[in-house]
Amino acid sequence: MAATIEERELRVDGVRAFYRRVPGEGTPTVYCHGNPTHGEDWLPFLERGGPAIAIDMPGWGRSDRPDPARFDYSMYGLSDFLDRCLDQLGVERRKLVVHDWGGLALIGAQRHPRQIEKLVVIDAVPLLPGYRWHWVAQLWRRKPIGEFLNRTTTRASLDLLLRQATGNRKPMPTAFVDMIWDHWDRGTQDALLALYRHADPDRLARAGWDLGELSCPALVVWGDRDIYLPTRFARSYADALPAAELEVVPGAGHWPWIDDVRVIERILRFLS
Repeated sequence: MAATIEERELRVDGVRAFYRRVPGEGTPTVYCHGNPTHGEDWLPFLERGGPAIAIDMPGWGRSDRPDPARFDYSMYGLSDFLDRCLDQLGVERRKLVVHDWGGLALIGAQRHPRQIEKLVVIDAVPLLPGYRWHWVAQLWRRKPIGEFLNRTTTRASLDLLLRQATGNRKPMPTAFVDMIWDHWDRGTQDALLALYRHADPDRLARAGWDLGELSCPALVVWGDRDIYLPTRFARSYADALPAAELEVVPGAGHWPWIDDVRVIERILRFLS
């Protein structure tokens, strides 16, 4: 029987944030989504029980899309916003699961490492030296090319683009593409451009200087066919985290649990 998933909202500094919550006893798991997805990305995990929370970050999903002129969409700004949300929700000690740009949650985690009981890093943007952006991100980072690319995106082109993120380069599930497309608007487009343009490689590396402070048990899960993030960064994360184990998923892409559903149970067993 699937868990009861509550849909709620909170306001932080005047910005409305939508979140999903699964009630339960014990330390909650905080699931942090990347781009271009949102908290719905985590439904296969949330459905299996709580306590758990998945917040749509501003600019994505069902949360507000404040103008970049008045909201900080940098990785530091989004990380701080997430921390303020969790403070308002009364979440202190937590288990943390991050994917893609959800890795920005590691910025706050490094400042308060004792709050993190367990950590799962899944194909996350490397807060590590040596990363260079993939070709799509390079286009997003260039003006006005990024604006043109986003404004001309259609559902069909999004479907084609997402195929490269799978392990076998076949189409993503229709429901997954719809989940992104249903919330793909100018606010999301502007948010992601601001985020990527702030994240120079040297800033990414500096943001992860204190990963060694996260001494909690950690699991690094990575698709071995991730076209965006090579597996060498999986090994780098595992090396940087003092108590980490590494699991590379054969034949999986950027969302390894979509290519291999067994990844979901593996992660949940680790968190239990």
